[in-house]
Amino acid sequence: MSLKVAVQMDPLETIRIAGDTSFLMMLNAQARGHSLFVYTPEKLALEDGRLMARGRSVTVQDVEGDHARFGPWETRDLSGMDVVLLRQDPPFDMAYITSTHFLDAIHPATLVVNNPTEVRNAPEKLYVTTFAGVQPPTLITSDIEAIYDFRSRHGDIVLKPLYGGGGSGVARLLADDPNLDALLDLHRMIGREPVIAQKFIPAVVKGDKRILLVDGEPAGAINRVPKAGQIRSNLAVGGSAVAVDLTARDRELCDIIGPELKRRGLMFVGIDVIGDYLTEINVTSPTGARALKAFTGIDATEIMWDRIEALRHQGLVNLGQT
Repeated sequence: MSLKVAVQMDPLETIRIAGDTSFLMMLNAQARGHSLFVYTPEKLALEDGRLMARGRSVTVQDVEGDHARFGPWETRDLSGMDVVLLRQDPPFDMAYITSTHFLDAIHPATLVVNNPTEVRNAPEKLYVTTFAGVQPPTLITSDIEAIYDFRSRHGDIVLKPLYGGGGSGVARLLADDPNLDALLDLHRMIGREPVIAQKFIPAVVKGDKRILLVDGEPAGAINRVPKAGQIRSNLAVGGSAVAVDLTARDRELCDIIGPELKRRGLMFVGIDVIGDYLTEINVTSPTGARALKAFTGIDATEIMWDRIEALRHQGLVNLGQT
């Protein structure tokens, strides 16, 4: 089965392919005989209910610096595609939210992965709060007094932006750290959104585990270990990946959230686990597939394409169906 696949992502020309999950998705799609069309979200246009995108056909190869060969610019009606991969990176701002509304115009007749309605309804640091008993103590607010009260009760805390990504803006504050006001001022300068205060988990020095789930089932995990003296373990800010097995607690967390991910059509998801706690459910453009394949041989994107092809073959484009 040859599928017409569109990829909505940040500029393909500028990515570093060695660690890029979207690129691995494209490599595997092409290897299966699927055609690729790539565009950036600002090239979307909704006219009289028709969703168009100006982009280019592309062939890819796993060669850094020479990884993409583009066709000429053209405008396509995305309803004529079989699959659209929604893969641009956060921030999850109004531009991102608007693009999910646009993609609602074609899904599920054209299969969008992940389901744009549910991406919009599942902001990564908010969605996790809907599952009881999985998080460390967590407060989301713009109320300075509430944040001070939270720190007085929990001691060391981590402060992070609600809609950030890649470890950007994450800071640890000790119980007597005098910089809380200054950090909150910086957050207010950036935007009006609430911030997250979370009890510091000492186990973070041992790593932040990224578990990839495909259609609600865990495919595998890597552990992202922060640099010495740091708490941010994201690979984008200098963390290093190491092989790791899923623990009984990891599998318990996946069992708790997996059925709901599948029901919502959140097919490709990355969750972050520190110690016994689930800290984030990443549904926009989860990463980690390249490292997972390198360390374990498991290719989560191959599992994803198996599932997509099965759905298209069966005609079950609504991921909530079985």
